[in-house]
Amino acid sequence: MADTLTPTRPTTGTTGARAGRAARSSIAILAFLALWELVPRIGLVDSIFLPPASRVATTWLELALDGQLWENLGASLARALSGFAIALLIAVPLGLVIGWYRTADELLTPLLEVFRNTAALALLPVFVLLLGLGETSKISLIVFACVWPILLNTISAVRTVDPLLIKSARSLGFGSAAVFGKVVLPASVPTVFTGIRLAAAGSILVLVAAEMVGAKAGLGYLINAAQYNFEVPQMYAGIVTISLLGIAFNHALTTVEGRLSRWRS
Repeated sequence: MADTLTPTRPTTGTTGARAGRAARSSIAILAFLALWELVPRIGLVDSIFLPPASRVATTWLELALDGQLWENLGASLARALSGFAIALLIAVPLGLVIGWYRTADELLTPLLEVFRNTAALALLPVFVLLLGLGETSKISLIVFACVWPILLNTISAVRTVDPLLIKSARSLGFGSAAVFGKVVLPASVPTVFTGIRLAAAGSILVLVAAEMVGAKAGLGYLINAAQYNFEVPQMYAGIVTISLLGIAFNHALTTVEGRLSRWRS
């Protein structure tokens, strides 16, 4: 008699588990939205200053349909991505060099310690005075804010690689360059991406502050203009958009990190 195989259903189980996790993850958000909707409607907070969530959602859709939201979002994205990309190009290579070469560490660490303890927002007036109110000052401020978390986490990632891995690679005859490329770099990916995700969150914060000074477009400009014109629902719609932008940034970076770290699974 021929053997028969019992079919398994991994796909259904996996789909059900994912649906369950998604449902559990949504509970807190749904509860927050329900509370936001209820509090102004029952009079605990003046609805002029805190409109119900449904009214903010309606305003968000209106801004999206007339194109105003996308225009400001596009301006903010261009600044944030430009500053973030420049910070990556500066901080990751510099962090790898400082973490791997002791001479570079001894030369540059004292100077870095001075600048990394200076808050980016505290330097906003300096950037405006030196670079003006245009795009250069805003992007430069984002670069300054993003460099430090990426740089410090990259240095830490290189320094905390398991010494046994490095010794094992050297005992197999790998040279310094091969050890760095085949052992240190892959092992550093998770910690480096922790810094990158922190920098992405910081870039949004600094961007909004920079756009509130002298900008003619952007989410920070939208929020500031809505506040001055007492268009409170528009102000909250801008704040919600910034939150969604931050979530999208984090999700994209988490996806990239997962693909680069497949070797760990």
